[in-house]
Amino acid sequence: MITTIPSLRFGGRILLLGCGSVSQCLQPMLLRHLDMDFSRLTVMDFEDLEGSIPETMAAGATYARVRITPDNLAEELGKHLGEGDLLINLSWNIDTGDIIGWCQDNGVLYVDTSVELWDPYENQLTTTPQDRTLYARHMKLRKRAATWKPNGPTAVVEHGANPGLVSHWTKVALEDIAGAMLRQTELTPSRKTALEEALAGKDYARLGQATGTKVIHISERDTQVSDRPKEVGEFVNTWSVEGFYEEGIAPAEMGWGTHEPVLPKHAYTHAEGPQNQICLAQTGITTYVRSWVPIGGPIIGMVVRHGEAFTISDHLTVWEGDKAVYRPTVHYAYLPTDAAMNSLHECRMNGYELQTNQRIMNDEITEGMDELGVLLLGHDLNGWWVGSQLDIHESRSLVPHQNATTMQVAASVLGAVYWIVKNPNKGLCVPDDLDHAEVLAIANPYLGKVPSVQTDWTPRSAAYEPFANFRPSEYNEDEPWAFGNFLV
Repeated sequence: MITTIPSLRFGGRILLLGCGSVSQCLQPMLLRHLDMDFSRLTVMDFEDLEGSIPETMAAGATYARVRITPDNLAEELGKHLGEGDLLINLSWNIDTGDIIGWCQDNGVLYVDTSVELWDPYENQLTTTPQDRTLYARHMKLRKRAATWKPNGPTAVVEHGANPGLVSHWTKVALEDIAGAMLRQTELTPSRKTALEEALAGKDYARLGQATGTKVIHISERDTQVSDRPKEVGEFVNTWSVEGFYEEGIAPAEMGWGTHEPVLPKHAYTHAEGPQNQICLAQTGITTYVRSWVPIGGPIIGMVVRHGEAFTISDHLTVWEGDKAVYRPTVHYAYLPTDAAMNSLHECRMNGYELQTNQRIMNDEITEGMDELGVLLLGHDLNGWWVGSQLDIHESRSLVPHQNATTMQVAASVLGAVYWIVKNPNKGLCVPDDLDHAEVLAIANPYLGKVPSVQTDWTPRSAAYEPFANFRPSEYNEDEPWAFGNFLV
């Protein structure tokens, strides 16, 4: 029992939609920390997974084997939820606008870890790159939300580890960078005032601008290894295989900084909304960039699309009228486990046909950690990283039979649940709208070490090219933090 997390009294019902790896990790946390009658908890999934959650069932919960569809959504949710209740959505391929719309109409609180569609693969080859993005999903959700009451039941979208925790770590990093600059560097009076005022006002967009932050990587290296090798024809991962596949074959997309000198090859822009993002007409799992994590050091990660690239860059934009005068470039740089990388390579060799034999690594993991955080670059102190360093042994000591990756996601959902119950009338929210200190106070005990550290790493730190003398340089000397300088 983690005694640093206070008990949360909840008198309503909870529907936990999905019983996959993250859900199975979250359930013991809910049993520990929620003060409620667990006969009012229902776990719903379209697969028969009741046998995998004996502790939850012993606490009095109900298991419902149901597949939610457009036709039965209202009927099935209505059986388990009503005014003041909570829906924790850890499923996939259920339209986010539809399910939140039902919650808004029925007074139900809501949280999920990703913005979803009923069929993300529909008309894939004829749909433009822009229309396949999370940006497009967020624009569609905003239009729906404009018809809802602004003080309606709280609905928090995309609150996992990333997206989710990374928005909160970005605020921590900006505060720590600004604090270090005020202590360590000689600043002009006007710049000192700008930093102090932004800090005092918790104006993180102005804080990003005042620190000079140009790039934010969500940098992750997962080194968890198993004593059970990946088999031929098997996709092995530390979290949802279907979820990873769906986001991985989607376009690479990123928040696009105001410092960027030129669009990259295959880039597409957006014609409506805040236009804070671009996307590429190529998959995220084939778009590689250089990045860095404190223990793992230099990495080459994939620009897999994630919601934080939209929400962080949107919230950190400084506007003067209708002109964006400051915005950092924001994107994922993901290096998953060796087994997952091998699985991706095999999948790609077979024309992106997903392997039917799938496995989530848990008890067979012998060593390793998931090192996930935010890397802020280009400011006066060069680089700064904040995040979680959670190894498999600590994960198991906290929640048996779980791995570090699912633990980071589940801890974030737990933090969001606490915030939602205490703030029930905030309407539609993204992670950046939440109080980061309140959420992290709940999540941190499950996240291992959470360092906030400076680094002198740059994209040239480990960029050795054996044939550099025999081909033209693609490095942009005028803007060292340009996206093209990170591309591999």
